[in-house]
Amino acid sequence: MVFSSLTFIFLFLPVLIILYYIVPYKFKNALLLVGSFIFYAYGELKFFFLLVLSVLINYLLAICMDAFSEKSLHRKIVFIGALVYNLGVLFFFKYINFVIENMNYLLGGLSTNSKLPALSLGLPLGLSFYTFQITSYMIDVYRRSQKAERSLFRLSLYLCMFPQLISGPIVKYSDISEQFDKREISLANLEKGLKLFTIGLGLKVLLADKIGILWHDIQTIGFESISTPLAWLGAIGYSLQLYFDFFGYSLMAIGAGRMLGFVLPDNFNHPYISTSVSEFWRRWHMTLGKWFKDYVYIPLGGNRVGTLRLIFNLFIVWALTGLWHGANWNFVLWGLSLFVFIGLEKLILKPYLDRSKILSRIYVCTVMPLTWMVFAISNLSEIRVYFGRLFGILPGIFVNKHDVVKYLGIYHWYFIAGIFLCMPFVWNWYRKYEKNLLVNLMLLILFWYSVYQLSNGINNPFMYFKF
Repeated sequence: MVFSSLTFIFLFLPVLIILYYIVPYKFKNALLLVGSFIFYAYGELKFFFLLVLSVLINYLLAICMDAFSEKSLHRKIVFIGALVYNLGVLFFFKYINFVIENMNYLLGGLSTNSKLPALSLGLPLGLSFYTFQITSYMIDVYRRSQKAERSLFRLSLYLCMFPQLISGPIVKYSDISEQFDKREISLANLEKGLKLFTIGLGLKVLLADKIGILWHDIQTIGFESISTPLAWLGAIGYSLQLYFDFFGYSLMAIGAGRMLGFVLPDNFNHPYISTSVSEFWRRWHMTLGKWFKDYVYIPLGGNRVGTLRLIFNLFIVWALTGLWHGANWNFVLWGLSLFVFIGLEKLILKPYLDRSKILSRIYVCTVMPLTWMVFAISNLSEIRVYFGRLFGILPGIFVNKHDVVKYLGIYHWYFIAGIFLCMPFVWNWYRKYEKNLLVNLMLLILFWYSVYQLSNGINNPFMYFKF
């Protein structure tokens, strides 16, 4: 069950919301937890036990760890055990076949019978997100910045709450635990949440999914058969598709949370107006960036160390960021490409980028689509072909040298709308006039047109679900 499905929009969400506003306050959390279990089990029943097991094991280990003194060896052993379990489960389901594949490559000279078989596992829905979330809780308990939660019910609600369960935002326990006891459940919050949900739905269905057809067409044609202008159009299109797909999901998650009285953190802050790649990643998927900053970058020393150590810290963070997104070499290469750009900015480029906001933004809007192509194309040889087409350095068999004209004719309005909606002034205008009757009418039309598109087409799952 995904947010942009008719089942969720017209069955799960309205039934849950009606019951939620009817039951007494003391039962609302229980209803929310039961609803969240149903939400996850409906989409991934065979892995539901993993989610429950994650709650139970971390609940017991946190209490056990909290019982020992700060310098106790037993405390460290329990903490290491928690990390091994959480990250071990993530590794097993997400990376074991990647390891097997590369071991078989190294053993290529051996007989077929000597090679390791791949495992038919599948990736549990939301595993990367809820693993990072519960791991942050365990680290905070170990650091004593967070007391171990004695209520299994509250810890279950923290990890399993459906708005942020599958693809974030990644929330620290301390940032949301107080809202379990006290939050504003009101018609005003219900209205605000519905509006955010509607905007997110529109961004996903009417913009991201439509632009995504362009990238699908380019893959169907074959990278070696497209012109250089179409290659650039595809790169920009994919950049917009990924942004509005994930931004749309985040708005829908935040909106669903607001309907229930919860204030979830923002995940995006107009990344495409950034003046550096570093700034872009402070504005993109902000809760993931904060997780790596708080639990990897700063513990390694951050930028309060010498140049060589700073480079090492950046390398670790971006290599792990790449691997977190997927078990494939293109994700490793993608993470390392970001490491190179961000390292160059910190060491050399920053003074030059600071001189002109216009040139620095042109730089970002050129570099980021290039990095997204490494992200999008799983086959390394195909990445080479695509970059060859981008820069015209590899020969191709062009189906149509003027192919870009055809696709601009089809998609130009989506590109104009996408670029327009990347700008902060659009959202500032909305916040100023969101109570206006005309704006509400526009949102109503947006909702029903999105539903109409969903009813007439195949619902595309959110792109970040596969990460």
